[in-house]
Amino acid sequence: MIAAILMALPAAAQAAPLKVVEVGAPAINCVFDTNCKITVYDSIGAIPMPGISGAARLQSRSLVGAAGAPGAGKNVLQYRVDLTQAVGVGGTHCVSSFKLDFGAVAPLPYNNGAAPADVYVITSGGLGTIGLLAAEKTGNVITFLFAKPICAGTGASKGDTSYFFGLAAAGAPKAVTAQIQVTGGAFVNVPARVPTH
Repeated sequence: MIAAILMALPAAAQAAPLKVVEVGAPAINCVFDTNCKITVYDSIGAIPMPGISGAARLQSRSLVGAAGAPGAGKNVLQYRVDLTQAVGVGGTHCVSSFKLDFGAVAPLPYNNGAAPADVYVITSGGLGTIGLLAAEKTGNVITFLFAKPICAGTGASKGDTSYFFGLAAAGAPKAVTAQIQVTGGAFVNVPARVPTH
Protein backbone atom coordinates (compact mmCIF):
# COMPACT_ATOMS: atom_id res chain seq x y z
CA MET A 1 0.00 0.00 0.00
CA ILE A 2 2.79 2.44 0.97
CA ALA A 3 4.69 1.52 -2.19
CA ALA A 4 1.61 2.30 -4.29
CA ILE A 5 1.23 5.70 -2.63
CA LEU A 6 4.90 6.52 -3.16
CA MET A 7 4.67 5.54 -6.82
CA ALA A 8 1.70 7.91 -7.25
CA LEU A 9 3.61 10.91 -5.86
CA PRO A 10 5.24 13.20 -8.43
CA ALA A 11 9.01 12.96 -8.60
CA ALA A 12 10.91 15.82 -6.99
CA ALA A 13 12.25 18.30 -9.50
CA GLN A 14 15.93 17.79 -10.20
CA ALA A 15 18.41 20.66 -10.40
CA ALA A 16 19.69 21.09 -13.97
CA PRO A 17 22.91 23.00 -14.66
CA LEU A 18 22.64 26.00 -16.96
CA LYS A 19 25.34 26.78 -19.52
CA VAL A 20 27.31 29.85 -18.39
CA VAL A 21 29.70 31.79 -20.66
CA GLU A 22 31.99 34.76 -20.07
CA VAL A 23 31.65 37.78 -22.36
CA GLY A 24 33.03 41.28 -22.67
CA ALA A 25 31.43 44.71 -22.92
CA PRO A 26 30.55 46.48 -25.11
CA ALA A 27 30.63 43.50 -27.51
CA ILE A 28 27.75 41.80 -25.65
CA ASN A 29 25.50 44.72 -26.66
CA CYS A 30 25.65 43.52 -30.28
CA VAL A 31 23.61 40.45 -29.32
CA PHE A 32 20.72 42.79 -28.50
CA ASP A 33 21.09 45.60 -31.03
CA THR A 34 22.49 45.72 -34.57
CA ASN A 35 24.19 49.05 -33.74
CA CYS A 36 25.59 47.58 -30.50
CA LYS A 37 23.90 50.34 -28.46
CA ILE A 38 21.35 49.50 -25.79
CA THR A 39 18.99 51.31 -23.47
CA VAL A 40 18.57 49.75 -20.03
CA TYR A 41 16.22 50.15 -17.08
CA ASP A 42 17.76 49.75 -13.62
CA SER A 43 16.20 49.09 -10.24
CA ILE A 44 17.90 48.62 -6.89
CA GLY A 45 16.89 46.28 -4.09
CA ALA A 46 18.36 46.67 -0.62
CA ILE A 47 19.90 43.48 0.80
CA PRO A 48 19.03 43.35 4.53
CA MET A 49 22.36 41.92 5.70
CA PRO A 50 22.80 41.67 9.46
CA GLY A 51 26.07 42.98 10.87
CA ILE A 52 26.86 45.69 8.34
CA SER A 53 26.75 49.44 8.11
CA GLY A 54 26.17 51.19 4.80
CA ALA A 55 24.31 49.81 1.79
CA ALA A 56 24.24 46.28 0.37
CA ARG A 57 22.40 46.22 -2.94
CA LEU A 58 21.08 43.97 -5.68
CA GLN A 59 20.95 45.75 -9.03
CA SER A 60 18.41 44.43 -11.55
CA ARG A 61 18.85 45.69 -15.11
CA SER A 62 16.55 44.99 -18.05
CA LEU A 63 16.53 45.63 -21.78
CA VAL A 64 14.69 44.38 -24.87
CA GLY A 65 16.43 42.93 -27.91
CA ALA A 66 15.95 45.09 -31.02
CA ALA A 67 14.74 43.88 -34.42
CA GLY A 68 17.43 42.22 -36.52
CA ALA A 69 19.68 41.34 -33.58
CA PRO A 70 20.26 37.73 -32.41
CA GLY A 71 18.26 38.53 -29.27
CA ALA A 72 15.43 40.32 -31.09
CA GLY A 73 12.23 40.48 -29.06
CA LYS A 74 13.74 38.84 -25.99
CA ASN A 75 13.61 40.46 -22.58
CA VAL A 76 17.02 40.41 -20.97
CA LEU A 77 17.60 40.62 -17.22
CA GLN A 78 21.01 41.35 -15.72
CA TYR A 79 21.94 41.26 -12.05
CA ARG A 80 24.80 42.53 -9.88
CA VAL A 81 25.35 42.08 -6.15
CA ASP A 82 27.06 45.25 -4.89
CA LEU A 83 28.64 45.42 -1.43
CA THR A 84 31.08 48.23 -2.26
CA GLN A 85 29.22 50.63 0.06
CA ALA A 86 28.83 48.11 2.90
CA VAL A 87 31.18 47.68 5.87
CA GLY A 88 31.11 44.66 8.14
CA VAL A 89 30.80 45.30 11.86
CA GLY A 90 32.55 42.77 14.08
CA GLY A 91 33.36 40.08 11.54
CA THR A 92 33.19 39.04 7.90
CA HIS A 93 29.82 39.50 6.21
CA CYS A 94 29.36 38.01 2.75
CA VAL A 95 26.90 36.80 0.10
CA SER A 96 27.42 33.33 -1.37
CA SER A 97 24.42 32.68 -3.63
CA PHE A 98 21.31 34.23 -5.13
CA LYS A 99 18.06 32.59 -6.22
CA LEU A 100 14.87 33.71 -7.89
CA ASP A 101 11.78 32.38 -9.62
CA PHE A 102 12.83 33.20 -13.19
CA GLY A 103 10.85 30.77 -15.34
CA ALA A 104 11.92 29.58 -18.79
CA VAL A 105 15.30 30.75 -20.09
CA ALA A 106 15.81 31.62 -23.78
CA PRO A 107 19.37 30.58 -24.76
CA LEU A 108 21.20 32.99 -27.08
CA PRO A 109 24.58 33.03 -28.90
CA TYR A 110 26.27 35.41 -26.46
CA ASN A 111 29.82 34.72 -27.63
CA ASN A 112 29.99 36.17 -31.15
CA GLY A 113 27.87 33.57 -32.91
CA ALA A 114 29.03 30.60 -30.82
CA ALA A 115 26.59 27.94 -29.62
CA PRO A 116 23.73 29.38 -27.55
CA ALA A 117 24.19 29.60 -23.79
CA ASP A 118 21.76 30.19 -20.93
CA VAL A 119 23.66 32.73 -18.83
CA TYR A 120 26.38 35.27 -19.63
CA VAL A 121 28.81 36.97 -17.25
CA ILE A 122 30.38 40.30 -18.28
CA THR A 123 33.94 39.71 -17.05
CA SER A 124 35.63 42.51 -19.00
CA GLY A 125 34.70 46.07 -19.88
CA GLY A 126 32.24 46.47 -17.03
CA LEU A 127 31.89 46.62 -13.26
CA GLY A 128 32.76 43.85 -10.85
CA THR A 129 35.43 41.35 -9.87
CA ILE A 130 33.54 38.18 -8.90
CA GLY A 131 31.87 35.82 -11.36
CA LEU A 132 29.69 32.73 -11.17
CA LEU A 133 30.79 29.27 -10.18
CA ALA A 134 27.57 27.77 -11.52
CA ALA A 135 23.89 28.36 -12.22
CA GLU A 136 21.29 25.66 -11.57
CA LYS A 137 17.59 25.52 -12.40
CA THR A 138 15.02 23.55 -10.41
CA GLY A 139 11.55 24.01 -11.86
CA ASN A 140 11.23 27.76 -12.39
CA VAL A 141 13.81 28.65 -9.73
CA ILE A 142 17.39 29.49 -10.68
CA THR A 143 20.20 29.50 -8.11
CA PHE A 144 23.38 31.41 -8.95
CA LEU A 145 26.46 30.31 -7.02
CA PHE A 146 29.25 32.86 -6.89
CA ALA A 147 32.85 31.89 -7.62
CA LYS A 148 33.81 33.18 -4.17
CA PRO A 149 31.93 35.05 -1.43
CA ILE A 150 31.03 38.68 -2.14
CA CYS A 151 31.96 40.44 1.09
CA ALA A 152 31.37 43.77 2.76
CA GLY A 153 34.40 45.96 3.37
CA THR A 154 36.48 45.82 6.52
CA GLY A 155 37.92 49.07 7.87
CA ALA A 156 39.74 50.82 5.02
CA SER A 157 39.16 47.90 2.64
CA LYS A 158 36.32 48.40 0.18
CA GLY A 159 33.61 45.78 -0.23
CA ASP A 160 33.21 43.49 -3.26
CA THR A 161 30.83 43.51 -6.20
CA SER A 162 29.92 40.74 -8.61
CA TYR A 163 30.15 41.14 -12.34
CA PHE A 164 26.88 41.75 -14.14
CA PHE A 165 25.41 38.41 -15.19
CA GLY A 166 22.36 38.04 -17.40
CA LEU A 167 19.91 35.80 -19.20
CA ALA A 168 17.00 36.18 -21.59
CA ALA A 169 13.36 35.17 -21.64
CA ALA A 170 10.14 35.84 -23.53
CA GLY A 171 8.14 37.64 -20.83
CA ALA A 172 8.27 41.31 -19.87
CA PRO A 173 9.95 42.16 -16.53
CA LYS A 174 7.95 42.25 -13.31
CA ALA A 175 8.83 42.97 -9.69
CA VAL A 176 9.37 39.98 -7.39
CA THR A 177 11.12 39.01 -4.18
CA ALA A 178 14.40 37.15 -4.66
CA GLN A 179 16.52 35.45 -2.01
CA ILE A 180 20.17 36.02 -1.24
CA GLN A 181 22.22 33.71 0.98
CA VAL A 182 24.36 35.55 3.54
CA THR A 183 27.07 34.52 5.98
CA GLY A 184 25.81 31.73 8.21
CA GLY A 185 23.64 30.20 5.49
CA ALA A 186 20.43 32.14 6.04
CA PHE A 187 18.49 33.53 3.08
CA VAL A 188 17.21 37.12 3.16
CA ASN A 189 14.53 38.58 0.89
CA VAL A 190 15.43 41.33 -1.58
CA PRO A 191 13.43 43.13 -4.31
CA ALA A 192 14.35 42.10 -7.86
CA ARG A 193 12.84 41.76 -11.31
CA VAL A 194 12.24 38.66 -13.44
CA PRO A 195 10.35 37.92 -16.67
CA THR A 196 6.60 37.37 -16.45
CA HIS A 197 5.83 33.65 -16.76
